[in-house]
Amino acid sequence: MALPFLNGLSKKRPTQMMAVDLGSRTTKAVLMERRGDTLALLRYAMVDAPIYDKKFSADLLSDHLRTVSEAMGNPTKYVTLAVGLDDAVVRMVELPQIPISEMRMVLKNNTKGYLQQDLPNHVFDCYIFPPKADAPGAKPAEPVKSAGIPKLKVLVTGAKQQLVSDFEMAAKNAGLIPDHIVPGLIGPVNAFEMALPQVFVNDSVALVDIGFKQTSICILDRGEFVLSRVVNIGGDKLTAGLAEAMNVTYAEAEGAKVGMSPESKSALEMQVMPLGRELRASLDFFEHQQDRPVQQIYVSGGAAKSEMILGMLHAEMVAECKTWSPIGFLQLALPGQQAVEIEHVGPQLNVAIGAALAAI
Repeated sequence: MALPFLNGLSKKRPTQMMAVDLGSRTTKAVLMERRGDTLALLRYAMVDAPIYDKKFSADLLSDHLRTVSEAMGNPTKYVTLAVGLDDAVVRMVELPQIPISEMRMVLKNNTKGYLQQDLPNHVFDCYIFPPKADAPGAKPAEPVKSAGIPKLKVLVTGAKQQLVSDFEMAAKNAGLIPDHIVPGLIGPVNAFEMALPQVFVNDSVALVDIGFKQTSICILDRGEFVLSRVVNIGGDKLTAGLAEAMNVTYAEAEGAKVGMSPESKSALEMQVMPLGRELRASLDFFEHQQDRPVQQIYVSGGAAKSEMILGMLHAEMVAECKTWSPIGFLQLALPGQQAVEIEHVGPQLNVAIGAALAAI
């Protein structure tokens, strides 16, 4: 699912695409190439993010994109940018069976009715979920009907027009061609569908991406995106709370969080518990609505490297929590040390890889 706010400026879809996930602390970028039916990962980069003031600066973003492109070796002019969790609205709605261009107009004229909030000066895009069969051999479900009018289940995203324009201008000023701008929340879903296709199609799972400032939760039910939440608890809050509880520096707490230091366990549990409660509330909501259990929880992001954190989340939610990497379906053609380190950093690249999948 692409859901691009900016879609395909190039007349022909490029064979190579650089995708950039603009994180709060670290920007992650990947270079992917289509080789017939195969997708190859050629290079990645992780670059310290600039410290933004309260007001967004397109010039600062332009300088940063130039730095990222240089770190990647200036491989291609085509770039896909992932819009941050705070900057894009993502909702599941029911819409009439009309062309997507008309859906965008309907949403623009009635955001309050469909998205439960006023969103002036926004751009929208839609992804229509194909009807699915409830069991092997069953006929595909009919579109939802309301007052005799057939409806479709549609994933809708929206972002401020000014933000999209600023991203586009920043990329151009950095000497790049902004081919796609997509919501970052969709990145892990795209990557998961390719990395674990059988699980994606057959199971009810939760994708939990623990970022620096926030954690995103996406629940997928047999190939359908049904629920998303953003929780304002991320790796930064876990580390800062652990540093205060243990009376150590932030850097020491970061090492204790990722490692298996026994003395940090009880202090870390107190920091992870609120995140576990938020995740449990999301799972409970889905399970009560759908009368289906969430069978697996797949965790990504920097904190996913901590077996201790995964164990604590498992204890809170009584469901198996495992880390996952988006690279399993890719042909790896990485240079030198990157080929050695990719298994370690893979769980942090899911947004960037998923964004690239929307474009290439």
